[in-house]
Amino acid sequence: MTALQKKMIAPTLEQLTGMRRGIEKEGLRVLPSGSLALTPHPLALGAALTHPHITTDYSESQIELITGARLGVQECLDELTAIHQFVYHTLQAQGGEMLWVSSMPCGLPTDETIPLARYGSSNVGRAKSVYRMGLGHRYGRRMQTISGLHYNWSLPGVTSDQYFALIRNFRRHAFVLLYLFGASPALCPCFVQGRDHALQPLGDSGASLYLPHATSLRMGRLGYQSDAQASLAVSYNGLEGYANSLHEALTQPYPAYEAVGVRNPGGDYNQLGTSLLQIENEFYGTIRPKRTVRTGERPLHALRERGVEYVEVRLMDLDPFVPVGITASTMRLLDVFLLHCLLSDSPPDTPAEIAELKQNQHLTAERGREPGLRLSRNGQSVPLTEWGAEVLAACEPLAAALDATHGTDDYSAALRDARALMSAPERTPSARVLDSIVQSHQHSFEAFARQQSMAARDALLALPWTAEQQARYVAMADESIAAQKAIEAADTLPFEEWREQYMAVSELG
Repeated sequence: MTALQKKMIAPTLEQLTGMRRGIEKEGLRVLPSGSLALTPHPLALGAALTHPHITTDYSESQIELITGARLGVQECLDELTAIHQFVYHTLQAQGGEMLWVSSMPCGLPTDETIPLARYGSSNVGRAKSVYRMGLGHRYGRRMQTISGLHYNWSLPGVTSDQYFALIRNFRRHAFVLLYLFGASPALCPCFVQGRDHALQPLGDSGASLYLPHATSLRMGRLGYQSDAQASLAVSYNGLEGYANSLHEALTQPYPAYEAVGVRNPGGDYNQLGTSLLQIENEFYGTIRPKRTVRTGERPLHALRERGVEYVEVRLMDLDPFVPVGITASTMRLLDVFLLHCLLSDSPPDTPAEIAELKQNQHLTAERGREPGLRLSRNGQSVPLTEWGAEVLAACEPLAAALDATHGTDDYSAALRDARALMSAPERTPSARVLDSIVQSHQHSFEAFARQQSMAARDALLALPWTAEQQARYVAMADESIAAQKAIEAADTLPFEEWREQYMAVSELG
């Protein structure tokens, strides 16, 4: 067995009890009517630049809620729920905006009207906004309003090589999660205005577009994809190769982006740089190796210096049927699935396999519930449901081990539910979304998502919320505003000088 393929034979008790997971959940702020809220990020929520749990993603209208890295599934879910409660109580007091519960966006205004997130006047804050301006120039602002849920996961004593082995297996079997949890089979026609697409009208009204057997349009060709990035065949065979691939994408000039330029003739910034990727976060993938960065440090430098600390799962759609976008059962299934990816043999990837996996992802995203759909496994055609059933069956001993560790049967129950869905596509979230749109919402995706958003708001506002909880979150918001002001006061360099230093090749490690 090569060093590359070395794996843990079985997890220790210390590792199973030390498993941590955290959630980052994006969601658009919308008006009660269901249209995008164009108001600034509410000051009462704190400073998006510095708040540990409440920030914005691409747009000023796109809130991102972040839990800590928690040892318990329920503990993590409880924290996510409490953060939601504070946000909803704040929004309710300020006119009744709510969070859109679907991954695919609400009715959107013109592209240039979608407001970019703002982070204040500091150099780091300005850079975050300029980066988003660049994304708008490169991919259009509409694409950036797609929302998802990221699942951050770690196990003690795992090396960078082992995390990369996990990532390779995750990419091989990602179709299982897209099939089980994809929940974006339809969208508002405004999302694809002016774009080529193969979507079909749902019903006669033209209120929705869809694909009949889609699981996750968010993860298909219309979602978080980039033709420019399609030229990137990033290998996950180890930290060095991965880092070198990203390094090249971050430093090689890209003609189309050079044409846009860093600044426009009036001196305003168009983007941070003209390479294929402005910064590391621009690289799209279903899963990423991650390392906590120090102040001012580039993520690639942190990875190279200190290795992989955790993985970030990026393909999960928001579940529109639950108020906070994910259930404890789904989290447990993810824990089992990731453990299986870590502990299974993981041969090196190849350019041919990377291309095959991309095709499998698109097939599952766009046609995953199609009867008899076949994917490609090492060049061989295999039925999706058969392969998926094999993967889930192999997870059984790990679910049992986690149950034994935690004195529960919740992990095995989550796995049983997932295995049942493999042979019942009509019960998957994507099928249920379509069924609800057709049966209860006159074929309107927007009407469905708005109704679910209102139900989520009402459910969260009805939960107990104490004065102590409110005071704690208000204090956190105040601290974040003070922290942003301190960063702004400490700046000494002009922005252009700061940008040149931050974007310097030497900063990548």
